[in-house]
Amino acid sequence: MSSGSVKRWSIACKATVNIGEFSRGGLTRGDHQAREHARGCKAKYVPCGLVDEESGARHLTFGSSYKTSDFIVDVLEAKWAALDAQDKAATSLIQITMANGPESSGKRTPFLPRLGQLADTIQKPIPRLYYPPSHSTYTPLERCWGILELQWNGAKRIDAETMVEWAKRMPWKGLHPVVELSRTLYQKGISLGKAAMQAIEERLERHPALPKYDIVIKPVSTS
Repeated sequence: MSSGSVKRWSIACKATVNIGEFSRGGLTRGDHQAREHARGCKAKYVPCGLVDEESGARHLTFGSSYKTSDFIVDVLEAKWAALDAQDKAATSLIQITMANGPESSGKRTPFLPRLGQLADTIQKPIPRLYYPPSHSTYTPLERCWGILELQWNGAKRIDAETMVEWAKRMPWKGLHPVVELSRTLYQKGISLGKAAMQAIEERLERHPALPKYDIVIKPVSTS
């Protein structure tokens, strides 16, 4: 349980993983050859990682579609759904920290409305904190990605199952991650009109000194 009944989660997507007979530099473990370039790759997966900043627990989802706002929020929803009832009841809010990328921007993307829907569903406020430009490199999640690169460096990820098994072996703070595959198809390039953005904007609390980086989304009361 996170201290103060606050969940502090860091979330981010990483570069696409190519599936096939590939390895950086054309080198692989054992006496096998690998191709350096991703010509004719079987499939591509987008990894999205979520780290509990207090416990170090990690949740990795490899999506077979596009890196979109919906994909990121679906990962958040899955993480919440995996909590037990007691943990959910004791949580007062979920603080989300992330980089301000195009798929998670507060400008005309579905990300804020989807977070609003999540806040309504769980009836918890969701403060969203953005890392300042060029600072996301030093986050716990980026260190996690670095460990994953070391873990499977030189391994040929010949299929999705092999990719998942290598990711499951990644140790960090004495823990191994929960790893899942997502087969959901996402549509990219979705933008919202001014009216839709205005509706969600009325629910936001922006920090007066950091309006772009510190935003709280409050749930709509069901009472």
